[in-house]
Amino acid sequence: MEIEELQPILEAIIYAADDPVRPEQLKEVFPDESYDKIETALQKLVEEFNGRSGGMWIREIAGGFRMTTRPEHHEHVRAYLKTKPGAKLSMAALETLAVIAYKQPVTLAEILAIRGKKSTTALHTLLEKKLVVIMGRKQVVGRPILYGTSKEFLVHFGLKDLTELPTLEEFAQMAGEIS
Repeated sequence: MEIEELQPILEAIIYAADDPVRPEQLKEVFPDESYDKIETALQKLVEEFNGRSGGMWIREIAGGFRMTTRPEHHEHVRAYLKTKPGAKLSMAALETLAVIAYKQPVTLAEILAIRGKKSTTALHTLLEKKLVVIMGRKQVVGRPILYGTSKEFLVHFGLKDLTELPTLEEFAQMAGEIS
């Protein structure tokens, strides 16, 4: 199959998928095609699709590709759907999530040492919302549980991977602009 024939099929799959579509999943759909050909068709699709001025675009999120509305249209889409932005996290939960995102894998005691506040309720909330997962146990006395961010965290915040998190300097600068 030619790259031009693959592109509309890939677009349809990305549109229909509930979760970001990983290139490995596409290889399963096209077992006779090379991984390089699928990657090339995918990259060409993303370039062409995102090059037009439509209301949608294809983004790489959480190790896969997902079709989303363009950010500049979010308020209008929310107004049409009569929805409010997703449930907000408390400041304690946001602080705890930030510590986990930047220091993972991290134990509850390490979160406490960084935040200077008890974080069990916030951590429980983050686990319920599936933004944080248990990554195992630290190989020290007492074997405390290690926490890290989940794939849902990447999807929720629209991140390709953790390298897209702002640096601590950028984070401090953004916080300064808000205050």
